[in-house]
Amino acid sequence: MQHAVGAPLPPPQGPGTGPVGWSQQAQHPGHPGPPVPPPAGPPGPPPSSHPVPPPPAGRPAAPPQAPPAQQAQGQGWSGPAPHQAPAPVSRESTGHIQLPPGGPVPLPAPPAEPGTGTATLAVLLIGPAGAGKTTVAKLWASRRRVPTAHVSLDDVREWVCSGFADPQAGWNDQSEAQYRLARRTCGFAARNFLANGISCILDDAVFPDRPVVGLGGWKRHVGPGLLPVVLLPGLEVVLERNAARSGNRRLSDEEVARIHGRMAGWYGSGLPIIDNSTYDVETTARVLDDILARSIASPPAW
Repeated sequence: MQHAVGAPLPPPQGPGTGPVGWSQQAQHPGHPGPPVPPPAGPPGPPPSSHPVPPPPAGRPAAPPQAPPAQQAQGQGWSGPAPHQAPAPVSRESTGHIQLPPGGPVPLPAPPAEPGTGTATLAVLLIGPAGAGKTTVAKLWASRRRVPTAHVSLDDVREWVCSGFADPQAGWNDQSEAQYRLARRTCGFAARNFLANGISCILDDAVFPDRPVVGLGGWKRHVGPGLLPVVLLPGLEVVLERNAARSGNRRLSDEEVARIHGRMAGWYGSGLPIIDNSTYDVETTARVLDDILARSIASPPAW
């Protein structure tokens, strides 16, 4: 079925023809075509049927204007402008900065001053829900004198907007796959940050009884230079902080107690542990920096 959408298109131009005032030679300057013969027959009438008045007495007649094509040829231009090489791109232009690829993160060099100083390092802050991992990690990253990024596993996991695995609905294959995918995505981000001179701190609730998925997975995703630290306050503190949460990040008291009990397995693992039951956020961040400085000088075996 056809629909009228306006006047019909003009017929296509034949071979060797082009826009008015353009010859085949002008369109192809490198390949001159045959000369165009003059039109046959007597010249047609002038464009206007009104007679042209003669010039006033004593004033010479103006010379006839050349056609546009002849004017262009007289100025040394007989066709499209030749292709010119693009100008060199300035380093200050956006979109032309080459970033080094991210590789496995090695151990950082020991700092020459108290704390972590200006060292570029990757940190994994471990703890149960309500331990204050995200709050402490953000503060520690913002107080450093060198570029430092914070990547939260829960934030990356919630990038999935459709088919999101709600932790309140229990553990299943779907939630397992989303957690693993989020950890791998965080690992890629950390490696890219470190490759470009930006430290990175990640936070996750890693269980000690699942070493292959937990610490083993983080070491594969980030590299051997990852520095893990456990943040483990008392159960009553974790329950109180979890109660102040909202949305799907707030868990039941039974689930919080179960997670906290599993986290207690980190004692005796050799990883540094911070009990921040009586610490505020500022103090916890300072203690974290001191522990990381000692971990750089003497990395824990994990």
